[in-house]
Amino acid sequence: MIYTLAALAALLLAVIGYLLNKVYALKLGKTGSETEARDASLKNTWNKFDELLTSLLTIHEIGIVNAGSTKKEEFFQTVVESACDLIHSPRGSLMIFDEATKELKIVASKNISREVIESTCIKPGQGIGGRAFQTGETIFVTDPEQNTQYKDFIGGEEQKEPFIALPLKVKDKPFGVLNLHLPREKESFTDYDLKFLTLLAGESAITLENIKLYESIENFYLEMVQTLARVIDAKDAYTGDHAGRARHKARALSEELHMPEQMIKYVEYAALLHDIGKIGIDGSILSKPGRLTDAEYSEIKKHPAIGYQILSPIHFLGPVAQMVLYHQEWYNGMGYPEGLKGEEIPLGARIVATIDAWDAMMSDRPYRKALSREIGISELTKGAGKQFDPKVVEAFLKLESKEWEEPCLPSSPPL
Repeated sequence: MIYTLAALAALLLAVIGYLLNKVYALKLGKTGSETEARDASLKNTWNKFDELLTSLLTIHEIGIVNAGSTKKEEFFQTVVESACDLIHSPRGSLMIFDEATKELKIVASKNISREVIESTCIKPGQGIGGRAFQTGETIFVTDPEQNTQYKDFIGGEEQKEPFIALPLKVKDKPFGVLNLHLPREKESFTDYDLKFLTLLAGESAITLENIKLYESIENFYLEMVQTLARVIDAKDAYTGDHAGRARHKARALSEELHMPEQMIKYVEYAALLHDIGKIGIDGSILSKPGRLTDAEYSEIKKHPAIGYQILSPIHFLGPVAQMVLYHQEWYNGMGYPEGLKGEEIPLGARIVATIDAWDAMMSDRPYRKALSREIGISELTKGAGKQFDPKVVEAFLKLESKEWEEPCLPSSPPL
């Protein structure tokens, strides 16, 4: 990565030097029409440079600031749109190498027909895109219809235009190809175009690596969360697979309430980890068959705060730690640890509270047998507006009536 950044920095300096040289050369022009031509060229030069910086900053921000909230599909589309805008290309596409099928496939495009997108799957070395990918070299095709390496892949009228294929590389290893069509008013791509596109491709490659790294970290955290959840269930023998059940319900309920995907993941994690603080509670209290004393109940009430203390140092799990801390708050303000009320309680915590209460009623406890489904529904309904958020209860019971059609849960966050 360091070498890649250094190479990009050197290339950026070269482009800046090229631009400055052109500016200095322009300043040597004469008066009259030559001055006007010089001023127009100077204005175009800096406009072009400004467009490049805007595109680079947009992609850089995705990789550094929004890596955790930007899907790769959205990022790919941003790359295509930025590249087309930068050189005023009417259409373009981005192909990524699929390790599973060993083929290049179009993952983002602008003004390319769906027929072409769906039918384009090429092997490395096959066609112009495949050749650019295999060799790692930029290729310009002036007449696709007459090019023997490309004509078999022409699937639409737009594919007959001159275009350029730029390989996207990380540490000199290609992982995709950016294809851009020549603007109609141009006869060829300029040196500006090639230098700017090379910079854009390099920044795009680095940003994609950041996104993939973030996803790897997220995958690690999910595995850690699942392990911790199993530890919790093992400590409290009466809960069984309480955390696993809570996770499935949390995702379905969050989707029913139209929460953003990233928040749905956080609610999933909170459902898995809401009782992690019980690790710090005496096991004899957790498994006591009789009524708890006031002192024992006070100990039990510490588990949300203990859970928060365990999770809050992990930056990625910050929102989850808040949900864990407040999952015992009541909608009417009579819960603990802080007596929050209504909307003051994070929505994720209100969701976990409802799921947790339901699962407790539906499970055998040290002091009683599981309650019937009818009694559970009655208790949730009576608790709506008091212990539970009415909107959450309404959505929960709607899903309960459908017997919780399980959402599709990936074993790890999608890559």
